[in-house]
Amino acid sequence: MTNLNVTRRAAILGGVATLGAGAAIGQTTLPEEFQPRLVRLRDGFAPGEIHLDPNQFALFWTLEDRQAIRYSVGVGRPGLYESGEFTVGAKKEWPSWTPTPDMIKRNPAAYKQHENGMPGGPNNPLGARALYLFQPGRGDTFLRIHGTNAPRTIGTAVSNGCARLTNAHIGDLYERVPLGTRVVLYAQG
Repeated sequence: MTNLNVTRRAAILGGVATLGAGAAIGQTTLPEEFQPRLVRLRDGFAPGEIHLDPNQFALFWTLEDRQAIRYSVGVGRPGLYESGEFTVGAKKEWPSWTPTPDMIKRNPAAYKQHENGMPGGPNNPLGARALYLFQPGRGDTFLRIHGTNAPRTIGTAVSNGCARLTNAHIGDLYERVPLGTRVVLYAQG
């Protein structure tokens, strides 16, 4: 995705992962390249938007002056990831989780046991925070930008379609993102 190519800036936000709620919901040791950082966008984007490039495993929270905070993410497996334009229609702390019927059909051994839902908490696959993605005329798409209790999946395409950040990083992003925020998920490949 050429319009989101970025250059690394000085470590102005070297501690982004420890700002806001992130510190309160747990830190995870990740390689330096997976840590949030302030970047400069080559093309202008409106501030206050989320742009996710699955090919870079990168989520950008856009700021003023062609800047953004770049978070590393895990994304949906090929065939399950859905690109498009969305809005944040709901935000939840320690959200409950219920696998979709399609997830249960694809892998009943893993998901059938949770068909009635799983309460929020540290063992829940949605992690500490979740942003729920909606579309006009469709409502809740069942796509989420959420935390994870499996930080080893950051930088990989293994999920059932959602984007995941470490719990500390989703805590930071969650505090920045208001309801109604525009979200663009770019195509894989």
